[in-house]
Amino acid sequence: MPVWLGIDLGTSGVRACLIDRDGEVLAESRTALPPSATPAPGAAEQRPERWWQAVLDAVDGLPPALLAELAAIAVDGTSGTLLLCDRDGEPTSPALMYNDRRATAEAERLAAIAPPQAVVQAPTSALAHLLWLLGQGHRGAHALHQADWIAFRLGAPLGTSDEHNALKLGYDPQARRWPDWLGETGVPTRLLPRVVPVGTPIGRLTPALRDRWGCRRAVTLVAGTTDSNAATLASGIREIGEASTALGSTLVLKILSPRPVFAPEYGVYSHRLGDRWLAGGASNAGGAVLRRFFDDARLAELSARIDPGRDSGLDYYPLPAPGERFPHNDPRLAPRLSPRPDDDAAFLHGLLEGIARIEREGYRRLHELGAPWPTRVASTGGGARNPVWTAIRRRLLGVPMAAAAQAEAACGSARIAAGLVIPA
Repeated sequence: MPVWLGIDLGTSGVRACLIDRDGEVLAESRTALPPSATPAPGAAEQRPERWWQAVLDAVDGLPPALLAELAAIAVDGTSGTLLLCDRDGEPTSPALMYNDRRATAEAERLAAIAPPQAVVQAPTSALAHLLWLLGQGHRGAHALHQADWIAFRLGAPLGTSDEHNALKLGYDPQARRWPDWLGETGVPTRLLPRVVPVGTPIGRLTPALRDRWGCRRAVTLVAGTTDSNAATLASGIREIGEASTALGSTLVLKILSPRPVFAPEYGVYSHRLGDRWLAGGASNAGGAVLRRFFDDARLAELSARIDPGRDSGLDYYPLPAPGERFPHNDPRLAPRLSPRPDDDAAFLHGLLEGIARIEREGYRRLHELGAPWPTRVASTGGGARNPVWTAIRRRLLGVPMAAAAQAEAACGSARIAAGLVIPA
């Protein structure tokens, strides 16, 4: 029985997931990574060699009998993380992590050059990171994202990337090429990777790794994605109109759309998946606000006292601090958390309902911009485990709610490897 492997490189560790042809998880493994180095204010650096060792350790931790049946592998990595390497794939720079914010001057330059819909104007973008590395005197033959470099170590051709990771390096997913305006940035075009669609076979696992893991057949390497998209795809959404809401510290909405949606003023952009698009945005509201007031035990206790079919009568906009971008672009928008009832259950009712309204407004915003209205919503994150909150969200959105098929990004990458993400 063939199995498929997804490898997820996150901030704090590497996860590996094996699935069968139906997407059922067969085994998982995890290896921790050391914290990012911070040699200067705003810095976040990691050593790529540590990623590779963690990948080996994570895969080594999977059952040998299953690895023997391995058919294909896909890798996801943190979006915006970038390094330079030489012609042999050896790193010639530190890896700037997705949250390294030192490239502020480079981001300002890009804002004056790139069109508004290009997702490169933030100091955390891969293109801003590349300009910063070049400005610091680092040189190389290839600029690679985290997932690109790991795929190379597994056996993919050096200098190959996917359409999702390449988006923040300036790649145009609609035209499916590097845009002409990149010439104005001064980045040598020879550094830019060859970009292929997500799910494209790009190589074979090296003989040494086949032997290490006891694989009985040639193992295909498949172009992967970013970690956030992999987590979305793990939820099981596959058809136009299916959406995923991540109820974590923040509120992240994504929906499969027949057309791209770009609205930089709201932080909305789209990743291409075959002939469809994964469009989305993120609110600053979310579980971080709930954590300010209640722990898990108290949340469960109070939720049991809430009638989800009844309106709370409270008009909250639960932000952790002033400022919002999606679904409203207002850097001065103040949190609205009053009046506070004496009853904590009533207060929690208002908070859960407030975040659910923001979710509804977010899908309305995406719909106004050209995405379909959700046909169903798969939920991930800690909030997805609260049935009362799910019932409130179902009432306000008016669409079916379902628990996500899986929550781990590695499982989403495994689904890409197995061809379960893009319909034939």
